[in-house]
Amino acid sequence: MTVGEAIRAAASRLVATGDTARLDSELLMAHALGMSRSAMLLKAMRDPAPDDFAGLIDRRAAHEPVAYIIGSAEFYGLTLAVTRDTLIPRGDSETLIVAALERSGAQGRAIDLGTGTGALLCAFLTERPQWQGVGIDASVGALAVAAGNAAALGLAPRSAWHQRDWHNPGWADDLGVFDLILCNPPYVESNAALDPQVRDHEPASALFAGPEGLDDYRVLIPQLRNLLTSQGAAILEIGVDQAGSVGALAQASGFASVLHRDLAGRPRALVLV
Repeated sequence: MTVGEAIRAAASRLVATGDTARLDSELLMAHALGMSRSAMLLKAMRDPAPDDFAGLIDRRAAHEPVAYIIGSAEFYGLTLAVTRDTLIPRGDSETLIVAALERSGAQGRAIDLGTGTGALLCAFLTERPQWQGVGIDASVGALAVAAGNAAALGLAPRSAWHQRDWHNPGWADDLGVFDLILCNPPYVESNAALDPQVRDHEPASALFAGPEGLDDYRVLIPQLRNLLTSQGAAILEIGVDQAGSVGALAQASGFASVLHRDLAGRPRALVLV
């Protein structure tokens, strides 16, 4: 079977798994071939299909996310390493980068709370070469991924990574203050119905935040003012139904908030000032 034939057969099988069956099949085949998807489509479609492709499709058919299978994901034009210690970066979160670039000057200091892969901080620092950044996460495994991504992108000299948990007293005492806070906290309701590829594979500690999905906002928002410079801003990712409730928590802590929507027009980020 050729590469092209194997991709078509795999896409037919994966239709039941999700609505990106053809793309998933192409990405997994490119990974099996050890080349980019574009190079594969241009040069390899008539080559023999590699033997290990079938096993990759078996994993995807069992709802394992493509990013975990191939070990990477794209975010804001960057290719980032991904492991099971981290959430998979999503395009919706690029809304925070757009908002951050609008709020930021030529130089300053940023922190990414709950950094995961380091996607938010790495994307922002790539766009703002005079800024310094700090990423924190409760997970040692996630921090290793984030630091590795920063090093691969040449950002290691401008970034630092620390294991911290904002539920613990004193977690931020030695971090200083920042001109910009980026944060994609856990915000999924504990009883939410999730796709199996999310529910069964991505880390629950980075997803769920109590019955309303607000537990981490309640802990974190009152602590943000002490992390900000006088003109600083915090940008929080939110669920599509959480703008009002998170905005109210922000107001109770003395913040005004500005809503940013993602490319689909859904509420996605609140800028707190």
